[in-house]
Amino acid sequence: MVMSKTNACRILDSLGIHYELREYKVDPGDLSAESVAAKVGFPSSQVFKTLAVKGDRRGVAVAVIPGNYELDLKALAQLSGDRKVEMLPLKDVQSVTGYIRGGVTALGMKKDYPVFADETLELWDAVCVSAGQRGLQIVIAPADYLRATAARGRDFTREAVRRLHDHGKETPFDRA
Repeated sequence: MVMSKTNACRILDSLGIHYELREYKVDPGDLSAESVAAKVGFPSSQVFKTLAVKGDRRGVAVAVIPGNYELDLKALAQLSGDRKVEMLPLKDVQSVTGYIRGGVTALGMKKDYPVFADETLELWDAVCVSAGQRGLQIVIAPADYLRATAARGRDFTREAVRRLHDHGKETPFDRA
Protein backbone atom coordinates (compact mmCIF):
# COMPACT_ATOMS: atom_id res chain seq x y z
CA MET A 1 0.00 0.00 0.00
CA VAL A 2 1.54 3.32 -1.07
CA MET A 3 0.21 6.33 0.77
CA SER A 4 -0.02 9.73 -0.87
CA LYS A 5 2.00 12.66 0.41
CA THR A 6 0.50 14.53 3.31
CA ASN A 7 0.43 18.28 3.97
CA ALA A 8 3.39 17.77 6.30
CA CYS A 9 5.36 16.20 3.42
CA ARG A 10 4.40 19.02 1.08
CA ILE A 11 5.62 21.59 3.61
CA LEU A 12 8.97 19.82 3.91
CA ASP A 13 9.21 19.60 0.11
CA SER A 14 8.53 23.34 -0.22
CA LEU A 15 11.36 24.05 2.25
CA GLY A 16 13.74 21.75 0.37
CA ILE A 17 14.12 19.51 3.42
CA HIS A 18 15.16 15.89 2.92
CA TYR A 19 13.10 13.23 4.72
CA GLU A 20 12.05 9.61 4.37
CA LEU A 21 8.63 8.07 4.89
CA ARG A 22 7.96 4.94 6.92
CA GLU A 23 4.62 3.21 6.61
CA TYR A 24 3.23 0.90 9.27
CA LYS A 25 0.07 -1.07 9.91
CA VAL A 26 -2.29 0.83 12.18
CA ASP A 27 -3.88 -0.84 15.18
CA PRO A 28 -6.74 1.48 16.22
CA GLY A 29 -6.66 -0.16 19.65
CA ASP A 30 -3.02 0.81 20.23
CA LEU A 31 -1.94 4.17 18.86
CA SER A 32 0.89 4.56 21.38
CA ALA A 33 4.24 5.92 20.29
CA GLU A 34 5.90 2.79 21.68
CA SER A 35 3.79 0.63 19.35
CA VAL A 36 4.56 2.86 16.36
CA ALA A 37 8.28 2.78 17.22
CA ALA A 38 8.35 -1.01 17.16
CA LYS A 39 6.55 -1.05 13.80
CA VAL A 40 8.92 1.44 12.12
CA GLY A 41 12.10 -0.03 13.62
CA PHE A 42 13.17 2.83 15.91
CA PRO A 43 13.62 2.93 19.67
CA SER A 44 10.71 4.73 21.34
CA SER A 45 13.08 7.45 22.56
CA GLN A 46 13.75 8.33 18.91
CA VAL A 47 10.07 8.42 17.87
CA PHE A 48 8.55 11.73 18.95
CA LYS A 49 4.88 12.16 19.75
CA THR A 50 3.06 15.45 19.21
CA LEU A 51 0.72 16.59 21.97
CA ALA A 52 -1.65 19.56 21.80
CA VAL A 53 -2.17 21.53 25.01
CA LYS A 54 -4.12 24.60 26.01
CA GLY A 55 -2.72 27.22 28.34
CA ASP A 56 -4.71 29.59 30.53
CA ARG A 57 -2.97 32.68 29.09
CA ARG A 58 -1.45 31.83 25.71
CA GLY A 59 -3.95 29.31 24.34
CA VAL A 60 -3.00 26.30 22.25
CA ALA A 61 0.59 25.10 22.02
CA VAL A 62 2.26 21.94 20.77
CA ALA A 63 4.67 19.73 22.71
CA VAL A 64 6.91 17.26 20.86
CA ILE A 65 8.42 14.67 23.19
CA PRO A 66 10.02 11.21 22.97
CA GLY A 67 7.51 8.40 22.71
CA ASN A 68 8.58 6.91 26.02
CA TYR A 69 8.40 10.21 27.97
CA GLU A 70 5.56 11.93 29.80
CA LEU A 71 4.80 15.61 29.46
CA ASP A 72 5.31 17.71 32.59
CA LEU A 73 2.42 20.16 32.33
CA LYS A 74 3.80 22.46 35.03
CA ALA A 75 7.18 22.69 33.28
CA LEU A 76 5.54 23.38 29.92
CA ALA A 77 3.32 26.07 31.47
CA GLN A 78 6.40 27.83 32.82
CA LEU A 79 8.13 27.59 29.45
CA SER A 80 5.10 28.79 27.47
CA GLY A 81 4.30 31.75 29.71
CA ASP A 82 1.14 30.21 31.12
CA ARG A 83 0.20 29.68 34.76
CA LYS A 84 -1.09 26.24 33.83
CA VAL A 85 -1.62 24.10 30.76
CA GLU A 86 -3.77 21.04 30.24
CA MET A 87 -4.03 18.50 27.48
CA LEU A 88 -6.41 19.55 24.74
CA PRO A 89 -9.56 17.42 25.13
CA LEU A 90 -9.58 14.57 22.61
CA LYS A 91 -12.93 15.76 21.22
CA ASP A 92 -11.23 19.07 20.24
CA VAL A 93 -8.00 17.71 18.76
CA GLN A 94 -9.17 17.42 15.15
CA SER A 95 -11.05 20.72 15.03
CA VAL A 96 -8.11 22.62 16.56
CA THR A 97 -5.15 20.90 14.87
CA GLY A 98 -6.66 19.50 11.69
CA TYR A 99 -5.39 16.03 12.58
CA ILE A 100 -6.88 12.97 14.28
CA ARG A 101 -5.43 11.24 17.32
CA GLY A 102 -2.51 9.06 16.25
CA GLY A 103 -1.78 11.34 13.29
CA VAL A 104 -1.07 14.70 14.91
CA THR A 105 2.02 16.52 13.67
CA ALA A 106 3.38 20.02 14.30
CA LEU A 107 3.76 20.43 10.53
CA GLY A 108 0.76 22.02 8.81
CA MET A 109 -1.67 22.47 11.67
CA LYS A 110 -4.72 24.67 11.06
CA LYS A 111 -2.87 27.58 12.72
CA ASP A 112 0.75 28.29 13.56
CA TYR A 113 0.76 27.36 17.22
CA PRO A 114 3.94 27.67 19.30
CA VAL A 115 5.90 24.40 19.16
CA PHE A 116 8.10 23.18 22.01
CA ALA A 117 10.36 20.20 21.29
CA ASP A 118 12.12 18.21 23.99
CA GLU A 119 15.83 18.90 23.69
CA THR A 120 16.65 15.17 23.48
CA LEU A 121 15.49 15.45 19.87
CA GLU A 122 18.90 16.92 19.08
CA LEU A 123 20.75 13.86 20.41
CA TRP A 124 19.85 11.84 17.32
CA ASP A 125 21.03 11.95 13.71
CA ALA A 126 17.42 11.34 12.65
CA VAL A 127 14.08 11.23 14.44
CA CYS A 128 10.69 9.88 13.56
CA VAL A 129 7.54 12.05 13.75
CA SER A 130 4.00 11.68 12.47
CA ALA A 131 3.48 12.58 8.83
CA GLY A 132 -0.03 13.81 9.61
CA GLN A 133 -1.96 10.58 9.22
CA ARG A 134 -2.07 7.27 10.98
CA GLY A 135 0.18 4.68 9.41
CA LEU A 136 2.82 7.10 8.13
CA GLN A 137 5.90 8.51 9.85
CA ILE A 138 8.52 11.00 8.69
CA VAL A 139 12.20 10.29 9.36
CA ILE A 140 14.00 13.64 9.47
CA ALA A 141 17.16 15.30 10.77
CA PRO A 142 16.41 17.12 14.04
CA ALA A 143 17.79 20.46 12.83
CA ASP A 144 15.51 20.29 9.79
CA TYR A 145 12.50 19.46 11.94
CA LEU A 146 13.24 22.34 14.31
CA ARG A 147 13.58 24.71 11.35
CA ALA A 148 10.38 23.51 9.66
CA THR A 149 8.29 23.78 12.83
CA ALA A 150 10.05 26.83 14.37
CA ALA A 151 10.17 24.71 17.53
CA ARG A 152 12.02 25.78 20.62
CA GLY A 153 13.95 22.98 22.30
CA ARG A 154 13.96 22.60 26.09
CA ASP A 155 13.52 20.06 28.86
CA PHE A 156 9.86 19.95 29.91
CA THR A 157 9.16 16.29 30.52
CA ARG A 158 8.74 14.50 33.81
CA GLU A 159 11.91 12.55 33.04
CA ALA A 160 13.95 15.75 32.67
CA VAL A 161 12.66 17.25 35.92
CA ARG A 162 13.27 13.94 37.71
CA ARG A 163 16.88 13.86 36.41
CA LEU A 164 17.54 17.32 37.82
CA HIS A 165 15.97 16.46 41.18
CA ASP A 166 17.99 13.22 41.35
CA HIS A 167 21.13 15.34 41.08
CA GLY A 168 19.96 17.66 43.88
CA LYS A 169 19.25 20.56 41.53
CA GLU A 170 16.28 22.87 41.74
CA THR A 171 14.48 23.63 38.51
CA PRO A 172 12.83 26.95 37.59
CA PHE A 173 9.56 25.02 37.84
CA ASP A 174 10.10 24.31 41.56
CA ARG A 175 9.77 28.04 42.26
CA ALA A 176 6.64 28.55 40.17
